[in-house]
Formats: sequence, C-alpha cells, structure tokens
Amino acid sequence: MTAPTQLRPYQERALHETRSALARGVRRVALYLPTGGGKTVSAEAMIRGAVAKGKRVLFIANRKQLVAQASAHLTRAGIAHGILQGDNTRHLHAHVLVCSIDTIAVRGIPDDVGLLIIDEAHAVAGSKKYRDLLFRYNRVPVIGLSATPFSPGMGRHYDELRGPLFEELVIGATIRELVELGNLVDVECYAPSDPDLTGVRTQRGIGGELDYSETQLAEAVDTPALVGDIVSHWFKLARGKQTVAFATSIAHSQHIVAEFVRAGIAAEHIDYHFDDDERAAVLDRFARGETMILSNVGLLAEGWDCPATECMILARPTKSLIRYIQMVGRVLRPHPGKERAVLLDHSGTVLRLGFATDDLPLELDDGKANASTRKKEERKPSEPKACPSCKFVRPAGVHACPSCGFAPQRLNDVEVAEGELVKIDRKVKKPATPDRKQHVYSQLLHICRKKGHKPGWVGNQYRAMFGVWPRGLREVTATPTPEIEGWLKSQRIAYLKGREKAQEGRANV
Repeated sequence: MTAPTQLRPYQERALHETRSALARGVRRVALYLPTGGGKTVSAEAMIRGAVAKGKRVLFIANRKQLVAQASAHLTRAGIAHGILQGDNTRHLHAHVLVCSIDTIAVRGIPDDVGLLIIDEAHAVAGSKKYRDLLFRYNRVPVIGLSATPFSPGMGRHYDELRGPLFEELVIGATIRELVELGNLVDVECYAPSDPDLTGVRTQRGIGGELDYSETQLAEAVDTPALVGDIVSHWFKLARGKQTVAFATSIAHSQHIVAEFVRAGIAAEHIDYHFDDDERAAVLDRFARGETMILSNVGLLAEGWDCPATECMILARPTKSLIRYIQMVGRVLRPHPGKERAVLLDHSGTVLRLGFATDDLPLELDDGKANASTRKKEERKPSEPKACPSCKFVRPAGVHACPSCGFAPQRLNDVEVAEGELVKIDRKVKKPATPDRKQHVYSQLLHICRKKGHKPGWVGNQYRAMFGVWPRGLREVTATPTPEIEGWLKSQRIAYLKGREKAQEGRANV
C-alpha cells in the first residue's frame, strides 16, 4: 500500500466514533457524510485499518459506475483489491473486494469476510437484496455510508437481526459545516412559481419516499413554454456556467437539450441506454468544457463528480428529500474560480423542501411516525418565501413583505411572479467585506448625485445598513443593483409609516 490519504479533522472524528460504536458491540453503523464530504476517503481509511488487523473487507455498491469509481480510488491509493461484478469479476482471492449487490445476490460472498462497507446505504432499507445479505451475515460488522441517512426504515427493527437495520448513526459533518470550512460551496437559488401539478398522483419512489408519478409528471412539465422558460432564464442568470440539468423523462431531457442547441449552446443528453463507451465520451466532453449543458433524468444523481459544474437546472418536481439532496450535491464541490453554485429551480422544489444546505433530519427512521418523520414534514411549513417584488425572503406565514410592503395575491397558496425566477436567500447577515462596503457606498453615491440628495444622505444610509459611518472609501460611483434599490425602498416605507404613526399620536393628544 502507498501512504494513506490525509484525513480532515471531521473525518478522523467520524472514524473514531464509528470504531468506538463497533467496539461497544454495535454491529451495523450508518456513517453520514454529505456529498463531497469524503465518503470514499473515509472508506479507504477503514479498509486500511481492517486489513492491518487481518480482516477481509467487502465494499458493496448498487451501481456499476460506483463499483468502477471505488475500484479506481483504491488503485490510486495503492490498495490491492479484486472485483465481484458480473463479467468484470477478478482476483477473488484478494483481501479487499469491490462488489456489486446484484452479483452478490446471485453468487453470495466469501465466508471469511470480517467487514462490510455499503456505499449509498440509504438504499438498503428499500432493497430486498441488501436486507437478505444482512440477514444471512448478521454477525459481520457493517458500516453504511450515506449522504441521506434518513431513508424510511433505515432504523426499523427486524427479528432476523434481533435489532434495527442500522443501530446507530454517526454524523461526520453537516453540509452547512462543510460550507463554512470551505470544503463545499454554498448555493444561490432562483425559483419561479410552482408548475401546475394538479392531478399528478403520488407513489413510492427512491429510498421508499413518496414522490410524484414519473409518467404523469413528465406530461405536466414537458411543454414547449416551460422548456423555453428554462433556456431563457439560464441565459439571464447562468450564461457561461457549466450546467447539469435534471429532467422528468428522457423525452423531456432531450427537449431541453434541443432548445439549448437551437439557442446556440453546446448541450448533450445522457441516459442509461448509453453503453459504457458512449457514456464515457459524453461525460469527458462535458468535463473538458466542450459541452456547456449536460441533461439527464436521474443517472447523474449518484456516483458522478465534476467539480467544475457551477449550475444546476432542476426541471423535475420532487417530494423526495433524498432525491433532491442527491441532485443538488452534484454542484456543491469546490473548484478553482467557483465561489458558489447556482440552482435554477423550475420545479418549486426549493420552496417545497427548503434549501439543500440547511439542516437535515439526521436521525435513523424506524418506519413509524417518529421524530425523524416529523422533522421532514416540518421542513415545508418552516421554509421562507421569496418576495416577487424586491426578492427579500420573508419568514413563512408572513404575507406582506417586511422589506418593501408588497402583498402578493394568493392563487391556491401559490404566489405568482409572472414567470420570473426570483432569488431565494437565507435571512442571515454575514460580516460585510471591505469590497462589499465599497460597492454599497459607490451605489449610494451614484443615487445621491442622480437624485440631488444632500451630501449627508449617503453617510446616513450607509450607517443604517452597516451600523458605522463610511471611512476611508473611494469617491467612485457604481450602478445600483436591485437589492440596494429594494433596500432603500424598504427604508422609505418604514420612514413614512413611522411618520404616519407619529402624526396619529399627536392627533390623539
């Protein structure tokens, strides 16, 4: 073996907690790390430790590309291994085997295995093949890796196991923590009104979660108007950014690609019908930047990494938190020059399920209406909404915007902003950088000179925003942004309301 990959502090802590759980007699541990958090690197460290103790290790995945990805990582790490996967099977004598669950279900596994590591472990609860494996080898320690460990039934009790499917959850780090550490980038969300999904029924989907019927969903959203809207808003908000699109069906994905190509943008579609060579060629062209838009249905939601991807088009409405988090994870990896990702949501999912980088229901679900289920249900009503007028995100349940006073008309609880994508931000103030302060000052200076305000106006507005007087800033102007104009409008409204209240008070004296 070569030298091990250097672990980050949170990875070391997670591995320590996982080993401690196994040492306490816990047999099946779920390890949560977000997409980009280093699940494969953590698996490498666990494999090295187990092999050093003379144990035989199986790394199990549920997709062909995940098997290939894990094998490639172990090869780079200098870890000798075999593969147990259909016609690709080789070196079965190795102490480490990378396996396909489909092949294991037919051929079984060696009897001397000392540790099972399951990738994308949220799929275990809904898979008879995985459950049968754990039932048969219930004395073998299991570590399940997942970025979405709240799949229904992951903590369900089974008599065959004399306990839960996964007994304990180790939390490596949250998405928000990794964003703050710089290991992931934040995502800037823009969203239109919800598409009309009247009559689209709900059924069990990925990981056992309820989701929309694929066939009916495709009929509802694959229309020329909606597809054209996707292209026009990409030009407005993400032009020039490497983009992955998630569609509702193969036909829908192909229609999106056709519209981008018609607009002169290099775009390609990919689906599971492509053979290995065709798939590799499409992904390689995208990775090299020859293709700007890569559209699919769900093929790229797991096991695909291209950190240069800056934008995601979500054209597939979903009720599944697992599906949503997996898709958004494709654009959160950092890359040189990539300050943040952009999510163009044409599905209403952000307003339905919340920000993908918010806290998740990190608790194993036992299949009952427990706290985990309640947490997922609570995400919807607690989510903010974007003001169609000034883009300020107001708290849920507040109808009139506290920033500009705009009160939208309600249509079946869906607020319409004439098809325009509206930026969605968290109501969180971050320390202003010197560049931001200068930019705001320059915008205020521009407005002051244009409207003929007194010189002190700039300083007063600046102080209202940052709490300090402007000092040491350059006397240069900049074109005002909609955010600054909206903020000034809110200040004006607040001033007028205050004056009216004061006048009423004097009138009552």
